[in-house]
Amino acid sequence: MRKALLAMGMIALAGCATPKVPAAADNTQGHTRTREVSSLDEDTYLLTETSSDKTYGYDKANPVKVGGSGESSGPRNERRFLNALLGPSGERVGYHRAGSCCGFETPNGFMGGGMLDIYRVYWEGGKDTLNIYLNMYDRGDLKVPVGLTAKK
Repeated sequence: MRKALLAMGMIALAGCATPKVPAAADNTQGHTRTREVSSLDEDTYLLTETSSDKTYGYDKANPVKVGGSGESSGPRNERRFLNALLGPSGERVGYHRAGSCCGFETPNGFMGGGMLDIYRVYWEGGKDTLNIYLNMYDRGDLKVPVGLTAKK
């Protein structure tokens, strides 16, 4: 009986073992940023381009890639992006984090995965509250989502 248990234990351990693969020198899979990001101040990005894609930021399949998790600045980068936004006619916006959702694979996350953060964005006189999906694991070019404007 002991031999059978020992054999089963060895098989289980061998099945769990994974070969060690050295980390790639250039771990940029998941990152798509092509230009540097400028800032208005330490808490606000300077967004100079509006997206032409109506799903950008509004659809979990096309989140805003603020990046920063590798440098422990992911949540701060999310706020820097949101602080740059204004309403459709330049109104000051407010926002709050509604939670996380939508697990996805990324080499920049913990154990190869990440979760999107959902923020509710609203402004004075606005009739709707918008959901903005943010990815703090991967870096992409930052743009203003359709229907919003940005601080200058």
